[in-house]
Amino acid sequence: MQFPESWLREFCNPALSTDELANVLTMGGFEVEEARPVAPPFAGVVVGEIKSAEQHPNADRLRVCQVDVGQGALLNIVCGAANARAGIKVPCATVGAELPPGEDGKPFKIKLGKLRGVESQGMLCSARELHLSEDHEGLLELPADTPLGQDIRTALNLDDTVFTLKLTPNLGHALSVYGVARELSALTGAPLLTPTFAPVAVQTNHVVPVKISAPDLCGRFSGRVIRHVNTQAKTPAWMVDRLARCGQRSVSPLVDISNYVMFELGRPSHIFDLDKIHGGLDVRWARPGEQLKLLNGNTVALDEAVGIIADEREVESLAGIMGGDATAVSDDTRNVYVEAAFWWPEAVAGRSRRFNFATDAGHRFERGVDPDGTAAHIEHISRLIIDICGTPETVCGPVDDQQPNMPQPQPVTLRVARAAKVIGMPLTQAQCADVFSRLQLPFVEGEGVLTITPPAYRFDITIEEDLIEEVARLIGYQNLPETAPLAPIEPRVRSEALRGRFEPRHTLAALGYLETINFSFVEEAWERDLAGNTDPVRLLNPIASQMSVMRSTLLGSLLQVVKRNVDRRADRIRVFEIGRVFRRDHTVQTGEGAVRGVAQPMRVAGAIYGPARQQGWSGKQTPADFFDAKGDVEALLSPRKAVFEADSHPALHPGRTARVIVDGRPVGYVGELHPRWRQQWDLPHAPVLFELALDAVLSHPLPTAVPLPRQQPVERDVAVVVKESVTHDQLMGSLRDAPAADLVRSATLFDIYRPKPGADAAGGANLGIDEKSLAVRLVLDGGQETLTDERIEAAVQSVLAQWQADVGARLRG
Repeated sequence: MQFPESWLREFCNPALSTDELANVLTMGGFEVEEARPVAPPFAGVVVGEIKSAEQHPNADRLRVCQVDVGQGALLNIVCGAANARAGIKVPCATVGAELPPGEDGKPFKIKLGKLRGVESQGMLCSARELHLSEDHEGLLELPADTPLGQDIRTALNLDDTVFTLKLTPNLGHALSVYGVARELSALTGAPLLTPTFAPVAVQTNHVVPVKISAPDLCGRFSGRVIRHVNTQAKTPAWMVDRLARCGQRSVSPLVDISNYVMFELGRPSHIFDLDKIHGGLDVRWARPGEQLKLLNGNTVALDEAVGIIADEREVESLAGIMGGDATAVSDDTRNVYVEAAFWWPEAVAGRSRRFNFATDAGHRFERGVDPDGTAAHIEHISRLIIDICGTPETVCGPVDDQQPNMPQPQPVTLRVARAAKVIGMPLTQAQCADVFSRLQLPFVEGEGVLTITPPAYRFDITIEEDLIEEVARLIGYQNLPETAPLAPIEPRVRSEALRGRFEPRHTLAALGYLETINFSFVEEAWERDLAGNTDPVRLLNPIASQMSVMRSTLLGSLLQVVKRNVDRRADRIRVFEIGRVFRRDHTVQTGEGAVRGVAQPMRVAGAIYGPARQQGWSGKQTPADFFDAKGDVEALLSPRKAVFEADSHPALHPGRTARVIVDGRPVGYVGELHPRWRQQWDLPHAPVLFELALDAVLSHPLPTAVPLPRQQPVERDVAVVVKESVTHDQLMGSLRDAPAADLVRSATLFDIYRPKPGADAAGGANLGIDEKSLAVRLVLDGGQETLTDERIEAAVQSVLAQWQADVGARLRG
């Protein structure tokens, strides 16, 4: 929101300097983002009138002008501007004047000089030379009634300041100069000048029939016919200047009038070419297949979610956003139809973004525009049209005002005690009543409460907290006491049994991985293919069509990183991510960091691709495989021992996938990418991936002090014959169940022997066709007691007996 200070002071003029005014607005909730002067400093420039302009005797492009600046004698000034001519008033820099600094940063001082042999006693200025605009096509022509000899800064009000406010979305009632003035009056107590608009004379009964088919789109619609206007009239300089200082370029008188009233009163309106309207108007929702060519030249396709104004033949306007090209006013327009309506904010919000543009009108209607002022503002617009574009034949019709669905403000109650608690300072009921009186909010007092009925223009007041905000900002945020918090502070101390979240990052970085950060919303196909998730958490408003669901696995994000790097000829990739995943879980209730029905656990995942090691002296590089990733997972979980069981996963190879189990609890998966997805992602080799629950990675047992053994450990090598189907994990699990397991410090498999095909089974090994020999080294430790031969032999026999009972093992002969 941008406007000049002088315009604001016409409605409310407190006894404050510019800086004090900016501070009051900022502390009242209307942040002044910038306050800049209209023009840079310069002096000695006055209003001059060119009395004569004759050709320079020695230059074709120069003229010798006689200029009257109100000093009695005419000044002789040489000028090269194409529009220098007798009878116009222009800025004249007299000898000694200082113009704004040039590119070197130094002020330009006017001196007496000669141009091609003719003395020049000053300089006639363009807008660019005074740094008022970039226009340098000719001299800045001033209105004919500008006082001669007056300082140009006074004549053009150049000692003004342009305020730029950064308004929050709930302050739609302040999107006008009058709206800001109304708030300024409440903040300072200065009187507010409320404009009144006398009706213009009605000289014709002509009205345009209007049908409001969608009351949920339009709550009030007002319109008027004005005939015989001159659209080629020139917009007054004062209006052009005010629009420019609001950041709006002058277009044509009718458009300028509409924009002027919007900036002045916050009332967007639209002016139709009456002769281009076919029959009556219908305010309705669009129908699928309809199209509209807008004033900006774009043609948009419409649907039933977009409000329009249509006539009997075609769509004429996007409701509350932008008019159509078909009924646009032009230099040939002679009859107009002025429209001002109240469009429901919900019916306008977000519509312009669907068509990739935004308008000042849509910005205001989305936040709510006063529905009570449509008819009065049409009277104001009509008067401006008559004054600027009127002709002797101009006639106005009556205001056609329809109110099918006006807003009904609902009372809101403020509890004084509640307001004092939220704001954090003592409050009285009289203070709150004073605030609402200054804001012109009607209220009824009760015992400790005030019930406010919001005026029609205050769409932001719906709950008690809205009223508390009004009380706080009118009292002044700078006046709130600084009170230390009384709530007890309980520091969250992390358990010593938990690592910090940066430790797994450091571990993976030490293993050669690089961390990636990816979006939590992904393609729906990733969830279906890589997680087997047919019911993902969907986004109501995705930032892109390919990011429509929340991820329940990190694997898709890592595969995308691998694919991107492979496409850029990276041959060795090690990446990981620590992030949150989202899956539906009806057992989850809303709480601290939790949303009902959605589980949000943290995961750590990694991907390796390419050679297992960097190129070195070892010769041929071997590709990374399942066991490389398995070793990294073991390092990540260390010192806890993980168990790996063959399993399946939608994203991983059915024969090269393992489930990771820690302390009997499944915590994740590790495996090679499924061949189907490797082909779909167009990867030359299959990456190996892992994904683990972060809480399992962060959890680690606290070290426990144990006495050092007094005796050296004892090693015994045992070779047993088992069936080919017996796994190493089964053998180790059986050992842990042996009665003498407390004496076994460790057991290591160091050899596997299978007979060659066709060899004699009894050839010294005593192995059957479907049997194998497993050699295990047992390390026995008696702790503080001495291990005798009898105890050692008993422990070994206990282990062998347990193996025989569990897996059918026998001692190899």
